[in-house]
Amino acid sequence: MKKMTKFALTGLAAGIAFAAFTSTAQAQEEWTMTSTWPENLDLIKIDQHWVELVNKLAGEELQINFRAGGTLMPGTEVFDATETGSIEAAGDWPGYWAGLNPAFSPLATTTSLFNGVDYLNWIQQWGGRELYEEIYGQFNMVYLPYGITNNESGFMGRTPIESIADLEGKRLRLSGRDQGRVLEELGGSQVTLAGGEVYQAIERGVIDAGEFSTPGVDFNAGFAEVADYWATPGWHQSASVFGVMINKDAWDALSEETQEILRIAADATMAWSLAWSERQSTEATQKFIDAGVTINQFSEEDLARIQEVTNEVILRGACEAPDHAKVYQSMVAYLEHYATWRDVSAPYNMSRVMDNLPSLEEIEACL
Repeated sequence: MKKMTKFALTGLAAGIAFAAFTSTAQAQEEWTMTSTWPENLDLIKIDQHWVELVNKLAGEELQINFRAGGTLMPGTEVFDATETGSIEAAGDWPGYWAGLNPAFSPLATTTSLFNGVDYLNWIQQWGGRELYEEIYGQFNMVYLPYGITNNESGFMGRTPIESIADLEGKRLRLSGRDQGRVLEELGGSQVTLAGGEVYQAIERGVIDAGEFSTPGVDFNAGFAEVADYWATPGWHQSASVFGVMINKDAWDALSEETQEILRIAADATMAWSLAWSERQSTEATQKFIDAGVTINQFSEEDLARIQEVTNEVILRGACEAPDHAKVYQSMVAYLEHYATWRDVSAPYNMSRVMDNLPSLEEIEACL
């Protein structure tokens, strides 16, 4: 009798454990996530890398069903869809939303200011992460930056650009609010096109030259087939950040442990993305050379002039919007603080040595 009772109790315990396991399995969250990037643009690999990590590490509680950009909705609609909860998450480049808040522009990229390591330092240790959370938080979203690429290729086209004097009167495809303002001060005009349209615009002469991303991304997008000239460095986007927008309600439904897994996966993807894009850019640069594309580099004098114009544009924008000022204040404060160590460790430092920054005092006066 005792043996039967013991067996019954053991069976009951096993049944309870099985039921709990079944309940947990049934309670698994399933998210739909898309991106601003279609399948044929390599930047989607950053989104895919993060999704794969999350699905491996948080599979018992969360599985993300990822769809390439354009398969669920146009890339321009993913912000609203995530904000309202139509989808749980979307990969993005913050600069696309600068019309909603100008602070999104420096959260995405800077003209002639941060490089990739600067963004990494700033996000991880100098308060950048909190600013992404704050700005996206205004739109019912949590934001995890998970991708960094270093400076972009530059301008590619069928018209040679050898100096900033050659920008006068040129129609150039260029992303970013602040970037467009700098270009206009230098005599060029900004043309806004989706990434997938740049190839045809160069081919048909709709633009004099264009840019999209790093050399690796640009080569795989076919730019070597239509461009004869390449003006470098890509001062207009000295580095870029990518990440995932997550609907706040969907985020809050996760356990703290799963939320932490998503953050860890974002940090791991961020480190991977920088090394991946630099390796890809190195190999692609050689491919552009082998394809016969002529590379022209801006002179030090030209780059110094670009920096002067950039500083003016940053100060002007800072006084137009407090959030814009807040982000740039944090960035310039980081550069000034980091210089204590950075400059004395040159040339083995991990960031740019700069002697012409936007005025921190003037930015702070706009807060």
